[in-house]
Amino acid sequence: MLNKISGFADYLQKYQESIADPEKFWAQIAEANYWHKKWDQVVEWRFDGPKAPDVKWFLNAKLNITENIFERNMFLRKDQTALIWEPNDPAEKEIKLTYGELFDKVKQFANALLNLGVKKGDRVAIYLPMVPELAIAMMACARIGAIHSIIFAGFSSTALSDRIVDASAKVLITSDGGFRGNKIIPLKEIADEALKKSPSVEHAVVLKRTGKEITMTTGRDVWWHDVIKGMSTENKAEVMDAEDTLFILYTSGSTGKPKGVVHSQAGYMVYSEYTFKNVFQYSEGDMYWCTADIGWVTGHSYIIYGPLLAGATSIMFEGIPTFPDAGRFWDIVDKYKVNQIYTAPTAIRALMAQGDEWVESHDLSSLKVLGTVGEPINEEAWHWYHDMVGKGRCPIVDTWWQTETGGMLISPLAGITPTKPTMATLPLPGIQPILVDQEGNEIQGNAVQGILCIKYPWPGMLRTTWGDHDRCYQTYFSTFKGLYLTGDGAKRDEEGYYRIIGRIDDVINVSGHRIGTAEVEDAINEHPKVVESAVVGYPHPIKGSGIYAYVITESLSDEEQKNIEAEIRDTVNKLIGSIAKPDIIQLVSGLPKTRSGKIMRRILRKIGEGDATNLGDISTLLDPDVVEDIISGAKVEVKR
Repeated sequence: MLNKISGFADYLQKYQESIADPEKFWAQIAEANYWHKKWDQVVEWRFDGPKAPDVKWFLNAKLNITENIFERNMFLRKDQTALIWEPNDPAEKEIKLTYGELFDKVKQFANALLNLGVKKGDRVAIYLPMVPELAIAMMACARIGAIHSIIFAGFSSTALSDRIVDASAKVLITSDGGFRGNKIIPLKEIADEALKKSPSVEHAVVLKRTGKEITMTTGRDVWWHDVIKGMSTENKAEVMDAEDTLFILYTSGSTGKPKGVVHSQAGYMVYSEYTFKNVFQYSEGDMYWCTADIGWVTGHSYIIYGPLLAGATSIMFEGIPTFPDAGRFWDIVDKYKVNQIYTAPTAIRALMAQGDEWVESHDLSSLKVLGTVGEPINEEAWHWYHDMVGKGRCPIVDTWWQTETGGMLISPLAGITPTKPTMATLPLPGIQPILVDQEGNEIQGNAVQGILCIKYPWPGMLRTTWGDHDRCYQTYFSTFKGLYLTGDGAKRDEEGYYRIIGRIDDVINVSGHRIGTAEVEDAINEHPKVVESAVVGYPHPIKGSGIYAYVITESLSDEEQKNIEAEIRDTVNKLIGSIAKPDIIQLVSGLPKTRSGKIMRRILRKIGEGDATNLGDISTLLDPDVVEDIISGAKVEVKR
């Protein structure tokens, strides 16, 4: 297979080539893609200076990413299965779409969007459950040059409207509802609420999934099955510039407003395909399954774009790991003879807690590669995954990357890179990581720890934040001149292997999803009885990190005291979604603040971790006594 690394010596050679001459390296990789016009220059970049960051790859090249998925693959793969959809309820029949069938559906829906007045550059918001139409809609947008913004179907109406408004989306694609385990999620009701505050939306396309009775607004709402009726399956792809926007994906930051991360066409295409083929060591005919939701970047890059560009068969799962029972993942592996599985440490820990018998009752002999994504995997879960699921014979690829990076940056190559539990191991070709201290000085050598930065661009990286380029610079490039700040701390061991050790900013990694503390605090503070709150992460046995909220309230009656925690969680659920609900809420009389009014989150994090043995100097706090009050009322056992 083109551009596939064949062994560790080959990796080392390719890595050296990619660092010595990045332009030559990436030009050779990109040659395998189909271009209407080749590039005039491979890369032009600046991480600092006026209008920074300014990163362009494959300058002035012309392409369409869907031609590289379909037209490029059609001669060999027209009748090969592209997408397998496994429903939430195992009693419902799966759907298998060949490349030819999927192509026709994408072209048909592309024509439907054009018929609704969607043009190149328009934004289309997609708020759908994990159904084939989600994949069809995103590729139909890419086909006509519209910019898709997929919004996770677990977000609330407020979170949905915030994202629609920020992107000025012209069309919303949603569903009457979605199935998740034994629940029905009322997506259309949530969307209706969001659309009251989203004036840019001209049409809402509604998919019939649950059959639930919903309200359709005349003139705005139209059924999916009606918009595609009579639509041709002939559609010529819009020719795009390499640096045109492909999609916007919103991610939480350390300030309340989500950031619209912008990914461009050519660089993202080249990088997602290259990393997919190499990290998973994908071989012709493999059955590949990424368990993520397409509402997050993992689903964009490694359910849809990466695998389909590579001509793979990709499995898409609507449900959850424990429905109807804790054997569901392993049922799917056996049913489709899955070769590579890519899932989150949260799911692994949750299934581990259910007991080994769920795994032992399955064959799983088809598995060749086990992948993890979203957060660093702890050692116990790594060993269980390796020994129990992989039977000791499947390499684990512990991948590190972010929404902003577009694809994996540090990861083993399956069966090629020698692995170590909890280590993301080595950078992929083209990636130049460094560790720096608090002042931005590079920390040389091995057996060191610091802040992880990247010193050279890669094709899949973000280009800007939608509508606010300065925010992109301030967030990722202003802290250390000439470097991309990942926001993660890392260790580099004696052999140069990297281990990610957690966020350095006010972002909590909950079940592999980044939640900004400010966003949660803003939501908690909306409760009429809340005066102020501070949110931190704490170690959670399943999620990796849980959300610990310290909350100051007005004076409460006994009845109010009894209900306040449930009401706060309900408020957060309404404003953001259930993913951001605090696991622990502790009512406090005050918060540890400096004399300038800054909350000392370091102290709150230590208490949440159950460790008050080394809180540092607290005498400079405005009210040092408040710390003792918080420790004595802590909802975790605290060592002193």
